[in-house]
Amino acid sequence: MQNDTNKRNHFPTEYYTILDRIATIDPVGYGKSRNYLDGAVSYLSPYISRGVISTKFVYQELLKRGFHSSPILKFIQELAWRDYWQQVWISKGDAINKDLKNIQEPVVTNGISAVINRAKTGIDVIDTAINQFYKTGYLHNHMRMYIASIACNIGQNHWKMPAQWMYYYLLDADWASNALSWQWVAGTNSNKKYYANQENINNYCHSNQTETFVDVSYDDFESLPIPETLFLSEILKLRTPLPKQSEIKINTKLTTLIYNFYNLDPLWRKQLSANRILLLEPSHFKQYPVSQKSIDFIIGLAKNIEKIQIFVGEFNELTTTYNLERIYYKEHPLNNHYKGIEEQRDWLFSVKGYYPSFFSFWKKCKKEITF
Repeated sequence: MQNDTNKRNHFPTEYYTILDRIATIDPVGYGKSRNYLDGAVSYLSPYISRGVISTKFVYQELLKRGFHSSPILKFIQELAWRDYWQQVWISKGDAINKDLKNIQEPVVTNGISAVINRAKTGIDVIDTAINQFYKTGYLHNHMRMYIASIACNIGQNHWKMPAQWMYYYLLDADWASNALSWQWVAGTNSNKKYYANQENINNYCHSNQTETFVDVSYDDFESLPIPETLFLSEILKLRTPLPKQSEIKINTKLTTLIYNFYNLDPLWRKQLSANRILLLEPSHFKQYPVSQKSIDFIIGLAKNIEKIQIFVGEFNELTTTYNLERIYYKEHPLNNHYKGIEEQRDWLFSVKGYYPSFFSFWKKCKKEITF
């Protein structure tokens, strides 16, 4: 239990420690306990989201450890969820920034309930989790759903601002997974809204609190008035603290590899003699702001890439200033303005394109699994 707590509160950036974490995950236990706050989750999501490792890499490492697919199918499915959200983003583009399938109703504010931002909802395990979240950049998936349900379906905040708030602090910030999951909870990307009452929270968080505003039956949620504690909402001004630009050195005779917030793979073309640039575009971080902790995290991860240099500026500014011609980068929905040779990411399965539901996507994926 102590080791699990250390993982939850600490995300090292050295590549060998990430490999050690993969080597010790319990994919069988995950299937049985993942919904509990102290369940056997992997704590790999920040590394997958930052492109240090891929869903395919994790799966292959589990097969090398001797696991067969059947006992770890739930874990494989969760890896597939990550790729699914990315496929939706690729297909729908900026449309995921708005209500995707249904209009969220009712909505009384485009902000976030102040008590969520301040960790003062009155629900003890949620307030504790938010305070820990600010310190660690980590939130259990069930806790994310609880917070989203309170913000959107009980507090009647539109999902966008609370989703931006959560993305800002998450070390595993993945806009597709984050935004579309919030929309799933709010009913804009699903057939119904998600609710959790105090009994559910107590069960999965091992608490025993009563008399909160969610201490009601599920039948009461649809007609539940906004609790007074959720009335006050805030419009947050989220800004990314980018580092100052320092001089970089470019060898114009070499190929240039572009890394970014979503690609920090230390094995990518590792044997190639190349200019390696971590590109931090102000325009990107203005639209998708992240915290100082997230910036520190990616800079730490970038140290796994030999001779990488940081460039704070726009892609066109980089290429014109240094006369770059032979440029390689990995595919991502936010890289559409890049010019050069795009290389495909390592997807878990070959299934591509838009599927209206995860399970229609998963049905195709399962055909590629050897049982």
